Amino acid sequence: MRERDGFPAGVPAWIDTNRRDPNEAAEFYGGLFGWHFENRMPAGSAPYLVATLDGRNVAAVGSQNLDASTPSAWNTYIAVESADATVVQVREAGGIVISDPIDVLDASRTAMCADPSGAAFGLWQPGAIRGAQAVNVPGSWNFSELATSDIEGAKSFYGAVFGWEVDEVDMGAMAGTMVRLPGYADFLEQFDPGLRQRHAEFGAPPGFSECVAWILPPNDDEVSPHWNVTFTVDDTDAVAARATELGGSVVVEPFDIAPVRSAVLRDPEGARFTVNAFNPG
Repeated sequence: MRERDGFPAGVPAWIDTNRRDPNEAAEFYGGLFGWHFENRMPAGSAPYLVATLDGRNVAAVGSQNLDASTPSAWNTYIAVESADATVVQVREAGGIVISDPIDVLDASRTAMCADPSGAAFGLWQPGAIRGAQAVNVPGSWNFSELATSDIEGAKSFYGAVFGWEVDEVDMGAMAGTMVRLPGYADFLEQFDPGLRQRHAEFGAPPGFSECVAWILPPNDDEVSPHWNVTFTVDDTDAVAARATELGGSVVVEPFDIAPVRSAVLRDPEGARFTVNAFNPG
């Protein structure tokens, strides 16, 4: 498999998290996933710690003065050709622009937005960081999913802004709205030939190879709409145990939803995330 080089516009491309103590977060995720960190900001600036796995960019931990009542969370950024043009589309579709586009040195031009339900997401106009270089391998980002009770509203908004199409999928224990970007499978086949065939062989639903995200109802009615991040791991049970050893906690104990074994975890500052181990057998 060739190393991927960026993402098409409309595909989630990068994740990061802003912390009161970025070094604490780096220690936790480094211990959990084997990440190494490098501060990409100049001396005297708030740090932006880019995580690498086997030398490839996978995520980042930034520093931000957060209000004590603001919960820590992972941010999902969607690739765009122009952050400035896309914020106009966000507003026209009924969304909110939380922060206008800014340049993060030469790494990217970004903006933070929210859909009409209030779920926050970022825009990523690639620069030196074109997106995650390693995905879907143990210790890296697997996918992001939108948890919202307004599924119809999400379909309308994200379709208008990013050209997403959706299918209702029922894979037994796993049911939800699969988000597709037409043409994405053609892009992936350049880096991973035979992808469509392998997906068909393990029983994936039609269109799965173009899947860029999922829309699911929230597990807890009291949880506000949000984007959740899932990481790929080798052994879900071992990673859940390790998270506890590192000062995190297990929100949902490991469970099976074919073809994966999942768990929901929380890091020491309270950010929730999911881990998946693929087990097609």
